[in-house]
Amino acid sequence: MAKTRTKYVCSNCGRQTPRFMGRCPNCGEYNTMVEEVEEVSRASSTRTRSAIAVPGNTPQRLGEISSDVGERLYVPVEEFSRVLGGGIVPGSIILLGGEPGIGKSTLILELSAMMAEQLGHVLYVSGEESTRQIKMRADRLGLEAENLYLLTETNLGSIFEHVNQISPVILVIDSIQTTYIDEIDSSPGSVTQVRECASRLQSLAKSSGTSVFLIGHVTKDGSIAGPRVLEHIVDTVLYLEGDLFQTFRLLRSVKNRFGATNEVGVFEMQQRGMVEVSNPSEAFLAERVVNAPGSAIAVTMEGTRPLLVEMQALTSPTSFGNPRRTPNGVDLNRLLLISAVMSKRVGLKLHEQDIFVNVIGGMKISEPASDLAMAMAMASSYFDTAVPADLVLIGEVGLSGELRTVGQLSARLNEASKIGFKRALIPRTRRMPEDVPPGMELIAVRSVADALKVAVPRA
Repeated sequence: MAKTRTKYVCSNCGRQTPRFMGRCPNCGEYNTMVEEVEEVSRASSTRTRSAIAVPGNTPQRLGEISSDVGERLYVPVEEFSRVLGGGIVPGSIILLGGEPGIGKSTLILELSAMMAEQLGHVLYVSGEESTRQIKMRADRLGLEAENLYLLTETNLGSIFEHVNQISPVILVIDSIQTTYIDEIDSSPGSVTQVRECASRLQSLAKSSGTSVFLIGHVTKDGSIAGPRVLEHIVDTVLYLEGDLFQTFRLLRSVKNRFGATNEVGVFEMQQRGMVEVSNPSEAFLAERVVNAPGSAIAVTMEGTRPLLVEMQALTSPTSFGNPRRTPNGVDLNRLLLISAVMSKRVGLKLHEQDIFVNVIGGMKISEPASDLAMAMAMASSYFDTAVPADLVLIGEVGLSGELRTVGQLSARLNEASKIGFKRALIPRTRRMPEDVPPGMELIAVRSVADALKVAVPRA
């Protein structure tokens, strides 16, 4: 007779404890321990160690194993293909997360219809919408595909039966949190259900060669809901990011076993769906106001792609004792650091100024190469003097006010030259870039104070 056992599992990291704890001892998060009841049979408790051997698997020499992963499946969406590393690897499992309403289902539905027209059968399984609702979205997007099958189902066993009948090239599960297994006595979305469903889908992908897309919910802090082991099971983890009030969406890769990580694809949400943006730098600068005080152009690297973004700053005399520091698209600690350096090393009286920094287009910049652009944008607003329209700013700012070099400087300069910029303000180093684009003038300086004389000449 099976016995029942109660355990508590952290919904954030998957840590199991026999009793309830207000704070997870592993990840340190509060109120994440969820009660689960499982049945333990005598046969499972007396399992011998010899039973873990898998028949048919034998050790192989490293030189005898082929490293060829096979031909990738062609993805007609170039931005999506870039993020995946050049296409979909057969038998891979891909996890896509994002905030509600950001466009996950729309993007996957478009991709499924295009793949169905070129590759064969594609099965789209939804646990949150009916087939009629999905059809209405497909009609609005103008999608037609004879080999695209729609299914509303949450039972994983029933889904596998339909997979055996259709034999799809691609299987889409929307979403993994709504899928459940009958053998597990817990509600859909629980840690055990999500982990076991993902494991069985992984076995299906590896054994049949079907590529599986999983759409996952996210928590309030932006990470994919469920145990952290979910991200370890899959081959690729993608995040669809962007401001709900902006039209641009960024598809970011944070894990990819078959390609580069931190790669980014840019899309624009339009009436006809998610449209890929082939030249993101030009799109981000399309509405730029030339010679406006408080505006500077930074060149940031997203994976292997350089992007030009407009960084705006506004300084205003504060009405309170503590001045405000409000960032949008940049880290607050980075804003505090740059403002402190500008006050201490340059002499700007920012302690009596409210500072607002915004990255146009809903972009989120985290790399230090945008420090110089942020500093010059604040100085431009402080002195009410515009940064030259043909100047881009690249460099990391140190605590002593010095400028430090950044990686892939040549790629950044080439991208700026394509957009039409003629000058670049960069840190002075012993090894200056040799392959400078024709017509591009490099202005090398050592400190923020020297950069201020070039970027804000009236300061």
